[in-house]
Amino acid sequence: MRLIITLSILAFMQLFFNIAEAAPHRHLNATAHKSVKKVAADDTRRKRKPIKTASKRSKHPQPQKIKHIARSSTKASTIRSSKSHKLANARLTRKKFYAGQKVLARHNTRIASPTSAAMVMSATHHQKYQKARQTAMSKLMNQLGKPYQWGGTSPHTGFDCSGLVYYAYKDLVKFKIPRTANEMYHLRDAAPVKRNSLQKGDLVFFRIHRRGAADHVGVYVGNGKFIQSPRTGKDIQITDLTGEYWQKHYIGARRVMTPSSVR
Repeated sequence: MRLIITLSILAFMQLFFNIAEAAPHRHLNATAHKSVKKVAADDTRRKRKPIKTASKRSKHPQPQKIKHIARSSTKASTIRSSKSHKLANARLTRKKFYAGQKVLARHNTRIASPTSAAMVMSATHHQKYQKARQTAMSKLMNQLGKPYQWGGTSPHTGFDCSGLVYYAYKDLVKFKIPRTANEMYHLRDAAPVKRNSLQKGDLVFFRIHRRGAADHVGVYVGNGKFIQSPRTGKDIQITDLTGEYWQKHYIGARRVMTPSSVR
């Protein structure tokens, strides 16, 4: 009997404990369920809130765009500054160049030689040079048709090749005209002239008989022709410089009459 009562008490107590444990569990589950709903609602609000914020922020430039605009403006100002700097350097370079040219011109003026100064002719001096050259050409042309005379230096006795040149220039230039063709060819006062730069009055030289020396001379009259006193039995004449014979024996030319050499 006692055993039955004891077992009944134990069963009742077990039932009571089970009921007590079940009630808080339901309360906790309900609380947990409410918490879950609340968290979900908060998450939903957070998701919606950034969307609204983004729409509001879209009205204003984003920080990255602001940085990009700032960099662009900085780059543009740097380019403008660089261009201004280059322009300033170019102006300074031009000023230095022109200043250097002025200094060089003054320096060249101070150190200019008498010869170069003499080349700067006045109008009167130029007319004097032109007149002297025309005089020389007239003297030469007036001898056309006269016979060759070895050693001759005047219209009265006749001319050889160098005698004709001597007669034409001896009274028109400041320096002494030599008497022979070879001396004329080596005359320091007469500058060498290239064949394609010949002018009226230039002396043209040939090597016909003597080796290593100029033994014939004439005077260039233009258009590829020269005047000469050829040899015994021939008259003073105008000859084509481009002829095969004269091209073969041609050795050079010199300019006796220049603006600085006329008297």
